[in-house]
Amino acid sequence: MWNRPARTKDTPTSISYPVLENYRTGCGCGQKAIQSTEADGKRLIQQDRGKRGRLSGQVKRRNGVQVIRTEGEKGSRGQNPSGSLDIELQCACIGKSQTLLIMGDTAWSDLRGSFFLLSLFLVCLAPSCDGGNILVHPLDGSHWINMKVQLEELHSRGHKLTIIRSSSSWYIDKQSHLYSTIHIPSKVKIKDFLGVFLERQLQGQVEGGAGLDFLTYDLISLLLKIHEMWREDIIYIFNNQPLLRELKDAKYDLMLTDSGGAIGAILAKYLNLPLVLNARWFLTMDGHFALAPSPVSYVPLTGSGFTDKMNFFQRVKNVFYLGYNAICEKYVEDGCDIASLMQDADIWLFRSDFVFDFPRPTMPNVIYIGGYSCKPSQPLPAELEDFVQSAGEHGVIIMTLGSVVNALPIKLANEIASVFATLPQKVIWRHLGERPSTLGNNTLIVNWMPQKDLLGHPQTKVFVAHGGTNGIQEAIYHGVPVLGIPLFFDQFDNLLRVQARGAGKILRLSDLNGDRFEQDLTELLHQGHYRDSMERLSRLHRDQPVSPMDQAVFWVEYVIRNKGAPHLRTQAYKMHWLSYHSVDVLLLLITAVFGTVLCVVALLRLLCCRNRNKTKQQ
Repeated sequence: MWNRPARTKDTPTSISYPVLENYRTGCGCGQKAIQSTEADGKRLIQQDRGKRGRLSGQVKRRNGVQVIRTEGEKGSRGQNPSGSLDIELQCACIGKSQTLLIMGDTAWSDLRGSFFLLSLFLVCLAPSCDGGNILVHPLDGSHWINMKVQLEELHSRGHKLTIIRSSSSWYIDKQSHLYSTIHIPSKVKIKDFLGVFLERQLQGQVEGGAGLDFLTYDLISLLLKIHEMWREDIIYIFNNQPLLRELKDAKYDLMLTDSGGAIGAILAKYLNLPLVLNARWFLTMDGHFALAPSPVSYVPLTGSGFTDKMNFFQRVKNVFYLGYNAICEKYVEDGCDIASLMQDADIWLFRSDFVFDFPRPTMPNVIYIGGYSCKPSQPLPAELEDFVQSAGEHGVIIMTLGSVVNALPIKLANEIASVFATLPQKVIWRHLGERPSTLGNNTLIVNWMPQKDLLGHPQTKVFVAHGGTNGIQEAIYHGVPVLGIPLFFDQFDNLLRVQARGAGKILRLSDLNGDRFEQDLTELLHQGHYRDSMERLSRLHRDQPVSPMDQAVFWVEYVIRNKGAPHLRTQAYKMHWLSYHSVDVLLLLITAVFGTVLCVVALLRLLCCRNRNKTKQQ
């Protein structure tokens, strides 16, 4: 609840109140809103020291902002010398949706004993603009979980959303109140071969694989199949003339897509739409390498397993990882430079921030929205709350390996379960595989858990996780230390950042056994500096002038409102590498210096020769 400003002898007779509500709605209402405003306004003004009041509901424009002017009459016992109360309700358009800013200004000379203002829950009055029309191409799995949170917020602000969805999708719903859907039939079923890939990756990790397993034949095969699906999907779209006409006739304002895929960027180019990327990775690598200076001397590449502090041999190895992008680029759409298309994006919404990530150069069209899907925890279901509370002072450990991996090999699961059984803490474990035979009475096996709500529960002591971006950001938001068991993709790199900040530990599958698991888990439980470090990260993450979600939505609406943001794009990536690194200038300078030296040497030799000739003649 907002509190009125403290009154002092220096308080002016005219007080400007802060924003009381930031009430977002879609388009609509009108007369109902005015009537509701009048009713609530009269009631509140009458309650304030007997003053009677009325709200005129007048709507007018000022500097492109819709303003509702209201007036209050002098009450029978009022002490308002001017006899008026002015409240301005501003309906400011942000892009094609609106945010209602409720402001107050009063000329009363005495506000003591008065809690006047305005806990009004208002809807937007006669909006002067419509929601944007946004075309979206998301990716599946955890990428969709991230994207959906942003779509929910955009929908709540009045934007119309259309999703391009492959029939092979297993996460993206066919129908939703949030969006309409364009279905693309697909012969390639990623889920079928993803399971085989994950099983082989897990087996390789258990048998002693390390970070270099990121560059395996299985991974290249997986990427080839994904590119094959993208290729088939985009060919289907371009060969389907009715669908192309539908896309053109829809008059979209913007393309919002995941930088991990190619279809959205290609369609944005074809439809001449502004492009906003929801990004963590760029096709197969860190998106920063596509558009920002990224010196490999202190900017580690994904999969390298390095921090920003590298020795000589690690820097050498880091350079060789750059070849991976060249390998993958040859399998992207024939004749289409995907890198250039994505580098032309108006805005990059990066699901990271410098609380989590290592410092690095950036660009003005890169907006950091790390943790934008994080929210305060909600109450747990009754049965789960009872289980959590039964842990008493010892607290709870939660464990999950994410949305893709259902279970570890049964041998490892039994070792983990046996360690859990010896602990005084209660354990909630998302495990969909064979039930471990060593499971203790203190461990609850679940098919699904409310991860955000459990991480935000004061009883949660440690988060045992695989290191996915979503889980790590939620752990940071709620201040829970992490015991990370990285499996593949970017998970080791995510956990490395947490470990580098003293907020968690990494335990590789190849090193995982009962003794090591118990040792690391006990260390996190009983050494308070891990929780202190994570709570510090949580404070840093929350200490922002604007929330990451509001940042994300603002910049989407900014691009809609301004028909793109080309003024924020650097042209550096279009330069030849000789020009980018000023090699041509350096060559010119070297040539000039070398030429000058040659001229000086030649002149000296000439002078010497003349002197010799003079000497001989004498």
